[in-house]
Amino acid sequence: MVAAFRFHSGPIVRHRTMPRNELFPAIEPFESGWLKVDPQHRIYWEQSGNPQGIPVVFLHGGPGAGASSAHRRFFDPGHYRIVILDQRGAGRSTPLGEIQNNTTDHLVSDLEALRDFLHIDRWHVFGGSWGSTLALAYAQTHPDRCVSLVLRGIFLMRLQEINWFLYDMRTIYPEAWSTFTAILAPEERGDILEAYWRRLTATDPATCMTAARLWSGYEGACSTLLPSPEIASAAEQSNHALGLSRMEAHYFRNNRFTPEDRLLRNVARIRHIPAVIVQGRYDIICPIVSADELHRAWPEADYVVVPNAGHSAMEPGIRSALVTATERFKTLPL
Repeated sequence: MVAAFRFHSGPIVRHRTMPRNELFPAIEPFESGWLKVDPQHRIYWEQSGNPQGIPVVFLHGGPGAGASSAHRRFFDPGHYRIVILDQRGAGRSTPLGEIQNNTTDHLVSDLEALRDFLHIDRWHVFGGSWGSTLALAYAQTHPDRCVSLVLRGIFLMRLQEINWFLYDMRTIYPEAWSTFTAILAPEERGDILEAYWRRLTATDPATCMTAARLWSGYEGACSTLLPSPEIASAAEQSNHALGLSRMEAHYFRNNRFTPEDRLLRNVARIRHIPAVIVQGRYDIICPIVSADELHRAWPEADYVVVPNAGHSAMEPGIRSALVTATERFKTLPL
């Protein structure tokens, strides 16, 4: 069963093309709503830019981080029909933080349901961090629906990447890791994921929210090359923290791929799709080794290493490379 609610805004505003290295102007959606993808889950979606333009879908990180208005700005609104959604359990989708019926396969199915609902035949796919994971999984399942792929901050959801996040980021950010683990008893620190899982699924809301803010704050503190008070503050907002922490813990614990290197093994399915991989040299959340491995498996994809950036899409060098990619792919035929 698929049902939906639509909301329309005012007249469409067209904007001139901006220089390639700048974000495009802030815009509002011309349409938004919720798509009921099963009896439990409704996913929020919106469209902005040119209603008759070339479709592009933005896949947010996390999992569970949700999308924001800034994410519309990577795309020329005069050219692209910009589709943004909050994945199951994230952002404005309901129920927030819901882990039941929430797997990568569900998210891939949701993308197909949304594409069909919006009467889109093919679209560009843009995803960063966990969004790169989902973009790869979607493209490998539905390669005929993808015009191009823009991937940032590569995460392949392997145990080594999960353990890096939970344990080894302390080698770079010991202060943030100490704050992250301060609520755990010494005997719990051998299995941080399980210790946090108990708190994030506790029936006591205060226990759950404290853990959520610490988890999300830890990630926010490690996301940029230089400290960003804005990102750190946003990371600890209640809705963002709850969706991000519960979804990440759930996926790390319950939804790893089998085999673990599935996304690398299945590159042959997408080798023909034009693609750009953008990676910050000093990305601590998703270390560059994963992007390097993906590019070695997929040398046909363009690979851009930004020398003075960490993980966040909003760092200047990352932002510039992403806008350059979306501008370049404007020439591709549907």
